[in-house]
Amino acid sequence: MERIPYLGQTIFKWQVGTSSFLALPEMGARLMNWNVTLGDGSVRDIVYWPEVENLDAIASVRGGNPILFPFCGRSYDQGEIHHWRAEDGVRRPMPIHGLARQGKFRTIRLDEGGFSAQFMPDEAAKAAYPYDYEFVVSYRFDPRGLFVELQLTNLGIKPMPWSAGHHFYFTLPWSAGRYRKDYLFETTATKHYQRDERGGLVPFTRASARETLANPNLIDLIHTGLRREVFALTEVPTGNRLHFRSGMANSPAGELAVVTWTADDKSPFYCVEPWMGPPNAAETKIGLHSVAPGQTQKFYVEITIG
Repeated sequence: MERIPYLGQTIFKWQVGTSSFLALPEMGARLMNWNVTLGDGSVRDIVYWPEVENLDAIASVRGGNPILFPFCGRSYDQGEIHHWRAEDGVRRPMPIHGLARQGKFRTIRLDEGGFSAQFMPDEAAKAAYPYDYEFVVSYRFDPRGLFVELQLTNLGIKPMPWSAGHHFYFTLPWSAGRYRKDYLFETTATKHYQRDERGGLVPFTRASARETLANPNLIDLIHTGLRREVFALTEVPTGNRLHFRSGMANSPAGELAVVTWTADDKSPFYCVEPWMGPPNAAETKIGLHSVAPGQTQKFYVEITIG
């Protein structure tokens, strides 16, 4: 493990076999980059990180893996965005993708295999999500992949709702001369949704469980009703593949979701986002999970190259 000065911060680099990982645990527990050295000595970026001038607004940087907690995507209350309503009936603010990606973390484990970091909510975060809890992000790095776990422990006396997730930015294309039509996204999803302007989920029928990334219908599409906790992204001409596995103990795969998104046709990235449920879960109750007092829940994602 190596410490590297970067834009006024210290980032950490892990070299594990042919894989190299860069992360900034104390700022959003952000994994920044994952790249692999190929047999010919060339380097393939897997997790994308752009050139940036500073890290003042790291939450809005389109790269790495922003952590989405306590809720993914946009939250609404009675049609009004950036709000949510808890069981006590009180309307509270909730930024897009929640509180963690712009939050401060305390590193509680740092070793040759990865790191663990605990969210340290500020006063605004405490007001938006008024519970007594510990939220920990843990990464384990392997020569051919990574394992990341989100762990929420309820230290209070009332149940806690959550529906967290990840926003992985993957470099695309992987190889010179390839285009989005060369990449196939495969899931076991049985349901697809889009989000309407009031936060509702609208069934979408013009998508299947096997689609190329050239299909514009995939942008901001919610894949759910998973029959199995696995999905994949394949560069068809070469057969190179990213394998995904996600899940929660004692929770069926059908409650989970995967969101596909990119900014535009020219973006050098494509996002495949494993979530615990569709967006606006606090209001729709679809994909909403609850942690009982004194209990812990975990959501894991494993990504391997093949």
